[in-house]
Amino acid sequence: MINIIAVTKANQAITLDTIEGLKNVDYSWYWIDFDQPTKAEISQLDEKLKFHPLAIEDCIQSLQRPKLDYYDDFNFFITHAINKADLSKEEHDFFIGEDYVVTFHEYESKEINQVRSRLLQLKDPGSWDEYRIFYEVIDKIVDNYFPIIYEIEDQLNEIEDNDNNEPMNVLLDNLFDIRHELLKLRHTINPVRDLFYRILNSNHLEGVKARREYFLDIYDHLLKLSDMVASNREITNDIRDNYLSLNSHQTNEVMKLLTIITSIFVPLTFIAGVYGMNFAFMPELNWKYGYFVVLGVMIVMAVSMYVWFKRKGWF
Repeated sequence: MINIIAVTKANQAITLDTIEGLKNVDYSWYWIDFDQPTKAEISQLDEKLKFHPLAIEDCIQSLQRPKLDYYDDFNFFITHAINKADLSKEEHDFFIGEDYVVTFHEYESKEINQVRSRLLQLKDPGSWDEYRIFYEVIDKIVDNYFPIIYEIEDQLNEIEDNDNNEPMNVLLDNLFDIRHELLKLRHTINPVRDLFYRILNSNHLEGVKARREYFLDIYDHLLKLSDMVASNREITNDIRDNYLSLNSHQTNEVMKLLTIITSIFVPLTFIAGVYGMNFAFMPELNWKYGYFVVLGVMIVMAVSMYVWFKRKGWF
C-alpha cells in the first residue's frame, strides 16, 4: 500500500491515491509512505521516484544495519523499531530530499500511522517539513523502546524477590531468557544510538541543524536506553551469581551435615563391627554387663563428638 500526503502552498494537507497525482498539486512538500508494499509498488521507487539503485537494494534486503548515506539529491536513513511481541527488529527506511520524505517499511508501523494521523489533523501542516516527519517518527520509535525495558526490569524484580517461591532452576531459566532479550535489545538500540551520533555531527543535514535540540533529545533518550540495557545485564549477572553462590552454599551445608553424621557413626560402626565378628575367644562377650558397657561407651563417644562439633561451630 502506498499512502501519499501533500502539503499545499495554501497550507492544507491532502491525501492522494497515486504518485502521478502529485503533478496536479501545487505542494510545498509531500510524504509518500510505502506500507508493506507489493513488488509492483516497490518498482515505483526506481521507475517514478528515480532513487539510487543501492538505496533501493537496501530497502529490499531487509534488516540492514542502521545507517546514513548521502546521495546527490537525497539522504537515505535506515533505523529499527522493535516488535514488542518477540523483540525482533522492524526496519524503517527514509528517503529525504529537498521537498519530500519517502518512508519504506515491510511491517505495519504504528509509529508512522500515528504521525500520519496527527499530520492530517494539524491546523497548520505547513509548519512541518520533511525533517519534522523524520523526527516525529523516530521519536515515537525510540519512546516505544522504554516500556519494553521497564517490563524487563519488573521481571527482574520478581525474580530477585521470588515471592512465589519458584525453584532455583526455574528462576535461572527465566533469568537467562531475560539476558537473551536484553542482548537483542542491545543489538537494536546501540546501532541506532551510533546512527544519531553521526546525524548530529553531520555537516550535510541542514534540516537536522535547524532543529538540533529535538534530535539531541532523541540521542539523549538513546543514551539512557543503552545505559539501562547495560545496567540490567549487570543486574542479571549479579542475580545469577547470587543464586549460584546460594546453591553452592546450600550444597556445602548439606555435605557438611552428612560429613558430621558420618564422622559420628564411623567409630560406632567400628565398635559394632568388632563385636559382631563372633569369634569363639572374645572375653568381653562373657561379661555380664558387657553389652551395657559397650553401649554406654558408644553413647558417650557420640555425645562427645556432637558437643565437640557444636563448639567448633559446625552445627
